[in-house]
Amino acid sequence: MQPLEQLPAHVAQNLDALLTDIDDTLTSEGRLPARAYAALEALSEAGIPVVPITGRPAGWCDLIARLWPVAGVVGENGAFYFAYDRSSRRMRRRFMATEAERSSHRIRLHELGAHILREVPGAALSSDQPYRESDLAIDFCEDVPALPRAAVGRILELFEEAGATAKVSSIHVNGWFGDFDKLTMTEIFLREVLGLDLAAARERIVFCGDSPNDAPMFGCFPHACGVANVRDFADQMSALPAYVSSERGGAGFVQIAEHILSLRG
Repeated sequence: MQPLEQLPAHVAQNLDALLTDIDDTLTSEGRLPARAYAALEALSEAGIPVVPITGRPAGWCDLIARLWPVAGVVGENGAFYFAYDRSSRRMRRRFMATEAERSSHRIRLHELGAHILREVPGAALSSDQPYRESDLAIDFCEDVPALPRAAVGRILELFEEAGATAKVSSIHVNGWFGDFDKLTMTEIFLREVLGLDLAAARERIVFCGDSPNDAPMFGCFPHACGVANVRDFADQMSALPAYVSSERGGAGFVQIAEHILSLRG
């Protein structure tokens, strides 16, 4: 991982989109700093489509797509995208699974969640679970005392034993039934909403993130940027960002945004 300052000027000058994780990338200690939100606004006003790519739930993503200065949002680790058309006042919703499939999966995930909580003392359902459409989020440090790495690993194992896909974020282990992740739905969003072909445009897209569930994105985008806390998970990740900020969380995102905007003149 190179210092952020090594990001080439031509990348910023030809940027088609900026994609970003939310938790511990835009946020710091569980809060969205004013400067980080202002950075989103500055990028948008500079003509750069900004797209959060998050593990957060559908309920949150509806609000984000409507109220934030973004082109849309990919949520629940790739289960869907939401994009709000302000001119027509219409929310565009695209899910990987049908409504019937999501309903069936929720029943299975409810049973699996109860099993995980019995097996891993101290774990809890995430506080945002009631607002989820497609996945199960097990909290290991957001609203509960932080669990040891072995306990987080056991949660992953229990998801996988049940035939679910599971990914670790900085705060949750998210699990779901279906063959998708953040990158899968990002490719669909880029094509259907922004009119971009991922294979052709990936060198003109910057992704910002911080944790293991961002690894597919880091591996895809050659100019991906991490905030400094990505180093905390470096030994758990299959791919790392090309560049890293010196600041953590939201302050690191502000560094990335300001550096890109400065390179654009």
